[in-house]
Amino acid sequence: MADQLQQNKSNAQAFYDMMFNQCKPREAIELYAGDEYIQHNPHVGNGKEAFIEYFERMAKEYPEKHTYFKRVIAENDLVVLHCHQLWPGSQDYAGIDIFRFDHNGKIVEHWDVLQVVTSDSKNTNGLF
Repeated sequence: MADQLQQNKSNAQAFYDMMFNQCKPREAIELYAGDEYIQHNPHVGNGKEAFIEYFERMAKEYPEKHTYFKRVIAENDLVVLHCHQLWPGSQDYAGIDIFRFDHNGKIVEHWDVLQVVTSDSKNTNGLF
């Protein structure tokens, strides 16, 4: 089980890096997604093609966008990525992405929560 958790963590990061940083969402889906891809982000349609269309558009609109992995957590069939997303010309985000993997080690479901990175804080702990 530990080997599968580590493989899922590696695959989640490789998927995210390919689709977000390398701007190759189609290749990311082809390599890392299962037969279905269930999307919970309300800004992205359900399914593989909707995901590809959304991130191809983001690649054109924000070609210099980049994410940095701060934490990677895995349990059972889930992987959580805590990321710092940089969107030049727009706001930066602290993000939590949750991926569910099928029994073949492929991503089949995604949830995310985003928070704008701001310098206005009631504490000095930061978002990361």
